Amino acid sequence: MAKQNKGNPKDVTVKALFLGPKSENREYFKNTLNFLMDEHMHWRRDFHPEDREIFSIDEVRSKNYQKTLDRTSEVLSQLSAKLKATSMPWFSARYLGHMNSDTLMVANLAYMAAMLYNPNNVAYEASTATTPMEIEAGKDLATMLGFNPKTSWGHITTDGTIANYEGLWMARNLKSFPLAVKKVKPSLVKGMSDWQLLNMPVQKVLGLVGKAKKAGCFDAVRSETVRGTGVGKGTLGVVLVPQSKHYSWVKAADVLGIGNKNFIEVQVDGHFRMDISVLKKTIDAHIAKKIPIIAVVGVVGTTEEGAIDRIAEIAKLRAAYEKKGISFYFHVDAAYGGYSRALFLDEKSRFLEYNVLKKRLFSDKVFVGNHSYPSREIYESYKAIPQADSITIDPHKMGYVPYAAGGIAIKDRRILDLISYFAAYVFEEGKDSPTLLGSYIMEGSKAGATAAGVWAAHRTVPLNITGYGEIIGRSIEAAQMFTRELEATKSLKAKGKEFLVQPLVWTPDFNIICMAFNEKGNANLEKMNALNSKLYAESSYVSGPVYKNDWVTSNTELSKEDYGDAPKDFVKRLGIPEKEWKRVGKVRVLRVCMLNPFISNFQHHDVLWKGFLEILRKKLEGAISD
Repeated sequence: MAKQNKGNPKDVTVKALFLGPKSENREYFKNTLNFLMDEHMHWRRDFHPEDREIFSIDEVRSKNYQKTLDRTSEVLSQLSAKLKATSMPWFSARYLGHMNSDTLMVANLAYMAAMLYNPNNVAYEASTATTPMEIEAGKDLATMLGFNPKTSWGHITTDGTIANYEGLWMARNLKSFPLAVKKVKPSLVKGMSDWQLLNMPVQKVLGLVGKAKKAGCFDAVRSETVRGTGVGKGTLGVVLVPQSKHYSWVKAADVLGIGNKNFIEVQVDGHFRMDISVLKKTIDAHIAKKIPIIAVVGVVGTTEEGAIDRIAEIAKLRAAYEKKGISFYFHVDAAYGGYSRALFLDEKSRFLEYNVLKKRLFSDKVFVGNHSYPSREIYESYKAIPQADSITIDPHKMGYVPYAAGGIAIKDRRILDLISYFAAYVFEEGKDSPTLLGSYIMEGSKAGATAAGVWAAHRTVPLNITGYGEIIGRSIEAAQMFTRELEATKSLKAKGKEFLVQPLVWTPDFNIICMAFNEKGNANLEKMNALNSKLYAESSYVSGPVYKNDWVTSNTELSKEDYGDAPKDFVKRLGIPEKEWKRVGKVRVLRVCMLNPFISNFQHHDVLWKGFLEILRKKLEGAISD
């Protein structure tokens, strides 16, 4: 297998990695695709060449045979017409909506090549080429996220939702293991109360797994964990997540039997990061009632605001509680922001010192503008990511790989024994066993083509500042530029009226900008929300075929029910008084995701942003006319 590309600053040219907004690399893409398709055709023909062809010449020339091919061509023509007429132009800088962009040529080509072989990565005998690729790609992710490659593990999931399920699945089973040991082999936990057992640190629980194996009672103990007996009302505790969590966590609490009543949302602050002081109060309140904490989830790149929770502070909080005999599983949901850790790594996967990073971001021309990203706080959050027990990360987001490609990385592979089926001791010999992959993942079937796409991307684009770091850094810088432009603009005039414009936060944590417009002097929040809803309609599929639209974006609603008073200061900046926020309790915003890697390096920034602001002004005119 090819090794992951470590790269150097001269190895990777971003423009050579994508098909391009105008299909600039079309000749290379077509020629390579033809080569890969020919290779597959040759593979079929060369498999036992002594076998005769099944289709006779007479059959091929028959009327019905040709009609069938004609019908196939007709259907595919219809398909192509529908795709071109209504699909979203992710590749274009005019699309700034959801978390989508152009995808890497190598990932697309690898996916299409592997797809013809139709491997199913859950069954090794059906995926002898692509299952090892998945395990290699999983190791790549674990290493990039800061885990020890010798003791960690990772794999490609269908999506981030499945990865989140797997993280909570492991946290749930881990929490119940010490109690099960006490039931089956009490001598292994002699003198420990149930409360102490429910608060054992993760590493000590995994050590207890080893003791149970040596005592020959592991299988009996595991059958008495929650996976064998069921969750039971209030027996394990609660899961704490920020209000900004992805909705998959709510589903995970339901599917895994935790229960939504045991799923506690922690208030976010004005930057839409989990409020650490509120988190501490929440933990203290549950401890006072002798309610254990199963897990705390931090988010790196929220899907609505792009916020990055204070991962370092959460890790410090856990360490402080462990000194008091209280512990919990720590999962980081970095489905969106995980790949951006590459921005902080050198060519040997070492986390760069802060001052060195700041210099290299400009000397390597990752950044070309004038801004101070990253802040020390963001830097420390990325540095602390390896302190988590497991991490969700999606290649189909910032990995620029086609759907569907999620992923999860696990700090200590021993935990897989608590969820494994068919084989009790997954890594008994200290080696990965691809034949067992299906026994400790959620899926029952999944495309090996996905693993091929991720694997190929990692071997082409270095997972450090010289590769993915440069691609993602460009998207982050575009968000910084956009925000500065909004700050300088403050308002736009349309049809004789003046409209204030404000970003949700002035310094984006990542590459998402939420913003809203309000007519100057308007103090009615419902009227403001209606304006921004119309702006979204003017800037999306709602107004007609997107190929006729000169700018396409997305939108979302921030409600008091979901976010408390976190949006209050934002609406105040737009002229909405506090009492109006309390009355309406929700604000509609346009959500701009700046994944496109070509915006920040555009040669004429002034021309680009002035043109963009003119588009916004015209959208305002359209919204007023509706």
